[in-house]
This record gives sequence, C-alpha cells and structure tokens, in this order.
Amino acid sequence: MDQIQQFIDPCKQFMKDSIRLVKKCTKPDRKEFQKIAMATAIGFAIMGFI
Repeated sequence: MDQIQQFIDPCKQFMKDSIRLVKKCTKPDRKEFQKIAMATAIGFAIMGFI
C-alpha cells in the first residue's frame, strides 16, 4: 500500500500544480498578439532570404 501511495502522491501534486498554472496564465490581448505575430513574420522573412 505504501508503494502505491508513493506513486500517487507526486501525481496528485503535479495535477494541483498544473491546475494552478492554467488558472494563473492569461491569453495575450489583441495588441500583444499583433506584436508577437509581426515579430514572427519578420523572423520568417529574414530566414527566407538566408
């Protein structure tokens, strides 16, 4: 029984941490998304010339 508990405890902690992380994260707003998309497009353009 102890072996099973030793396996389950880290899994429970991982699930709690994962749920906390997902609740804390926020999606980028429109301005931030456009900035990221522009930087990505410029990067692809530069790599295309190389």
